[in-house]
Amino acid sequence: MDQEEGSTTLDNIVTQFNTYEDFLDSQITTLDLYYLEDEGLARQLVELGYRGTGEVVKREDFEARKAAIEIARLAERNQKKTLTSAGKDLHDNFLKALAVREEDNRSGISVIFIRDRNSHGQEVSGYIDYAHRLKTEDFEVYFSGKKRLLPRPTDMSFYNWDSHVAVWNSTPNYQVIADNPEGLLFKYKRDRKILNVDPKAQPGDNSTRTPIQTELYIQAVIFDHVSRRKT
Repeated sequence: MDQEEGSTTLDNIVTQFNTYEDFLDSQITTLDLYYLEDEGLARQLVELGYRGTGEVVKREDFEARKAAIEIARLAERNQKKTLTSAGKDLHDNFLKALAVREEDNRSGISVIFIRDRNSHGQEVSGYIDYAHRLKTEDFEVYFSGKKRLLPRPTDMSFYNWDSHVAVWNSTPNYQVIADNPEGLLFKYKRDRKILNVDPKAQPGDNSTRTPIQTELYIQAVIFDHVSRRKT
């Protein structure tokens, strides 16, 4: 059997069976179990090539190929995954800014500041981990204009100017530093760089602050951070 044939045979086996043990069991006959009286021993003999009704496949070859096929499958699925903003007719600058950043934020880089009034007419503001919200909810409703993106008490920070309720939460991407005397700070967990959201200060290393002119909110700002840490 040539190399290409052997690779095809292995692919067929790996696709057919979920585990290596399942493959071994398929090679064991009722007669084998009758004489050996031990399923574990029967599996060992198949693995060594002394028993079996088909190809001899090593455990490491099976598991390595299984892992490679799974990686290829996930990569193909990710490539086919369409961005939520794709094909949308976006008129407002804020939604356009989110759309431009959507793909990059699948790995977590941007923080969104929003100040506006909620459905009760109360003024609220807060900082949103864009990547975290992308992973935990469907942005279709925002890009289609059915709903407006607003800060929540579960975001990185949330403040209700009427009730004076203030909440801070760290996210998978950012650690909140709320006890800084000079104001709120966020530490990007991947490279541990500090993002300073004070409009009078520099945002920090590898970070930018972009105010967005929008008709959707009283105020909107997007902070972008570029991680230099190798992954």
